[in-house]
Amino acid sequence: MTADQLMFAIFGLVIVLFSILTVTSRRILRSAIYLLFVLISTSGIYFLLHYQFMAAVQLTLYAGGIVVLIIFSILLTSHINEKFEKVGIKKQAFSALAVIAGAILAITTILQTEFKATEAAAVEVDMRTIGLSLLGYQENGYALPFEVISILLLAAMVAAIVIAKKGKNQ
Repeated sequence: MTADQLMFAIFGLVIVLFSILTVTSRRILRSAIYLLFVLISTSGIYFLLHYQFMAAVQLTLYAGGIVVLIIFSILLTSHINEKFEKVGIKKQAFSALAVIAGAILAITTILQTEFKATEAAAVEVDMRTIGLSLLGYQENGYALPFEVISILLLAAMVAAIVIAKKGKNQ
């Protein structure tokens, strides 16, 4: 086993372990911290694949921005010590059934897909091309999806704060 394979296995294990802890933790702040570990490990996989730009985006935007925003929202609404209620056995059974069905679907799809190596020559990408793609509204531009996602995240944060504040007054 090479060093890259070992690091990939470690990052994969960290992602799986902390993903499970993120959705099963009853404390909301701990869930946010576990999510941070998942996102950092995902950027580690991008670094292993030599996608430095994607790794940097993953670290700065998701691990640095979104998780900090979530933690700030938790602290802002004063729900730091709040625990989620214990999940009943019926919900656990249906959740396990959904996870197993999703895993079977994903595994069968991956195994049935024929992955073919491309015969096209690699395209040289420079920073100017990446910058134009990020700022462009054309076919391969990312400006419009970024704006839509930012509005969606803003609406979700405002709704979460309104719901949290409404619960305090009652």
